[in-house]
Amino acid sequence: MQSFTERIVSIPRLGVGLSGEYGSSAKGIDPNWLKENHPEIIHFFEFGGDIDRGLDEYVRKWVSQGLPTTYHFLDVNLEEAIDLDAYWLDKTLEMAQEINAAWLCGDAGRWHFGPRERGHHMLMPPILCRESALETIETIRRLQAESRMLCVPENPPSVMFLGDMHMLDYFALVTEGADCGMLLDCAHLSIFQHSRGLEPLTGLADFPLERVVEIHVAGGAPAEVEGFGYLDDTHSPEPVEATWQILDFVLPRAKNLKAIVYECEHNLPEACLQNFEKLNRLFPA
Repeated sequence: MQSFTERIVSIPRLGVGLSGEYGSSAKGIDPNWLKENHPEIIHFFEFGGDIDRGLDEYVRKWVSQGLPTTYHFLDVNLEEAIDLDAYWLDKTLEMAQEINAAWLCGDAGRWHFGPRERGHHMLMPPILCRESALETIETIRRLQAESRMLCVPENPPSVMFLGDMHMLDYFALVTEGADCGMLLDCAHLSIFQHSRGLEPLTGLADFPLERVVEIHVAGGAPAEVEGFGYLDDTHSPEPVEATWQILDFVLPRAKNLKAIVYECEHNLPEACLQNFEKLNRLFPA
């Protein structure tokens, strides 16, 4: 199997894209409408799906026009090797191939508790310890070997994180051990840093940013419940300042960066155009 260094050379640069999950385009931003009306700001569509629901009409229409995609799986626990069964692998690759996805991505951690059923879905971050990282390495290595596709794990959001490792140290271990790239969600990292009382850029200087293949940018907001303060991953149009700080630091140092996804799919398009334009200036297709 090719190493990450060998594989990344043939991976296309996609530019700036929009995220969406099954059915989200019906209520929020339809990537097809955005492409038709503002073709200069959207270059690919990242579809988030699971094997129970499959592909929706919006991603099918996008693909029918020969437009590029990535596939973001929403239903496997990368932290749990037993969850990567043959049925899931076959069906996931079938969908990824049907939309001609450039690569696979998904939040590292746990998408479900117990059996893989829609009612059990509740995204939880990985336990930030070496044992968890080693199991995640095992699943990603298997996924890349059997799919022959690049798989980039994403750092997930949470209001609380277990384990004594820094999130970036965890993913440095995972990406090196699995010899894979990474999807760095700048908004999720800002949430983690805030939860630990750290500055936004803590740990980035020592992180192997050449492993970053994809970046996510999304809106957030401070929130409080019964005196407990946290940053909420709202996917509203405007990212918090810490997210922009992280993006500004990473961009000139991520030499293998291929794509930036603006996660704003639940909003009105007009509220997001300015940030789409900004991201395109920062990362031209």
